[in-house]
Amino acid sequence: MGKDMNKEQNPYSKINWFPGHMAKAMRKTEEDVKLCDGVIYVLDARAPYACINEKLMKIFQNKPIVYALNKCDLLEKRDIDAVVSDFKGKNLVIRPISGLNKKDTDKLKSACLEILSDKIKRDKEKGISRTLRFMVAGIPNTGKSTIINTLVGSKRAETGDKAGVTRANKWIRVGGFDLLDTPGTMPPSMENQTYAAHLAYIGAINDDILNIEDIALRLISELKGICPDALAERYNLKSIDNEPIALFNDICKSRGYVLKGGEYDYERGAKSVISDFRKGKIAKVCLEVRNDG
Repeated sequence: MGKDMNKEQNPYSKINWFPGHMAKAMRKTEEDVKLCDGVIYVLDARAPYACINEKLMKIFQNKPIVYALNKCDLLEKRDIDAVVSDFKGKNLVIRPISGLNKKDTDKLKSACLEILSDKIKRDKEKGISRTLRFMVAGIPNTGKSTIINTLVGSKRAETGDKAGVTRANKWIRVGGFDLLDTPGTMPPSMENQTYAAHLAYIGAINDDILNIEDIALRLISELKGICPDALAERYNLKSIDNEPIALFNDICKSRGYVLKGGEYDYERGAKSVISDFRKGKIAKVCLEVRNDG
């Protein structure tokens, strides 16, 4: 599923990340989903279509799914509305949330009850009363564990600001639900490199395996097209019409990231730009939605 994005040929380094623990996690997920009534699939709202792991979708194809469009506080309302409308147009259940907001996460519980209403009704007619089980799944660093902790009201699932913090499945009781926290899992191969880059920007891929300067240059190029004024304002750029590498130079110069001899400190500049984007300091941006008005 998702919108078609160009699988363009480009000069950037190819991005792929599927370490051994993910292969193991994928197999475990395939086993454990059989124990669940449904799935809460968490998306990062800044790159919702890139967050769809088709390998997981095949595993979940016979289970009701609630999509949690997380980190909506980092988006403009019109972009949130556009993504929600697209998912609903495909008859998919989606809830826009901020994983740190209790009222938002409670919407997920309501949605879970809604998609299982027929099952709950049948069980009630048979005199069956039991705890509903939902797997919480998705790619790394989308906020799965944060959502669970907010629902519970305490830190029960391990969280972190980098990909790959959760390494094992863990059952957690939340009211009338049992939630299964699962490790974030990437597709074994990322053929769509536009999506791969988006996942790198949002921190879904381990930074240690990336060419960070390459990623920053590519991000600058995309932001130039999406939010040129905000990019110029953030880094005090006199012109936004230059090529991405020239803009990268200007950003380094503006921030004082210059080495002895006058060379630009691209590594420091790259980390700064990526960090600013992830924290929403440049603009509220959805990388996969375009609005003309």
